[in-house]
Amino acid sequence: MPLVLTYFPVRGRAEAIRLMLQDQKKEYKENPISLEAWMEGTVKKSCLFGQLPKFEDGDLTLFQTNAIRRYLARQLGVYGKDDKEAALIDMMDESIQDIMNNYVRLIYMEYDTKKESYLKELPSTLARFEKILACNDGGFLVGKQISLADYFLFLQLLNHQVLSPTALDDFPKLQAYRDKMSARPNIKAYMNSDAFKNRPINGNGKQ
Repeated sequence: MPLVLTYFPVRGRAEAIRLMLQDQKKEYKENPISLEAWMEGTVKKSCLFGQLPKFEDGDLTLFQTNAIRRYLARQLGVYGKDDKEAALIDMMDESIQDIMNNYVRLIYMEYDTKKESYLKELPSTLARFEKILACNDGGFLVGKQISLADYFLFLQLLNHQVLSPTALDDFPKLQAYRDKMSARPNIKAYMNSDAFKNRPINGNGKQ
């Protein structure tokens, strides 16, 4: 029975899920929901918390993006080698979630009024991850293997480079990390696909 990811036809919150599935070569089916279908209300009422994404794995149905990501990370073996690494991965993931929350607020609520101040503060945020990568000779956020958090950070770097093409100019470790992630064969193939290229980053056209 195929895995099914139900979400809007944008990258949005589901893209970190897609990146992990694509990189780990896990087959799944997309079930895109148009804004018109969502506004009609039937699909929304069928969602446990009135939100997407929705993820189905046989008789298991999950809502909440991070619950889906962590379930898949455990299934796919990208949640650290032991409990200590898993805890560190969670710590990294939560900090990246803060970045995404701020980004989403900017895109959907403050784009025209606070973009300049947002970009002014961005280097101090990125500098923390530059330091983390400099301190880990494994080349990833935690340990020597890719994890749940790496897909999430990679996505934020991609999004922020669209928002500001010079965002990573002062961060050589982050640039190398982005290039390393982009060069992973399955991610590279996905990013070269029409499915990725034709899918907007956000639902309101801002990026």
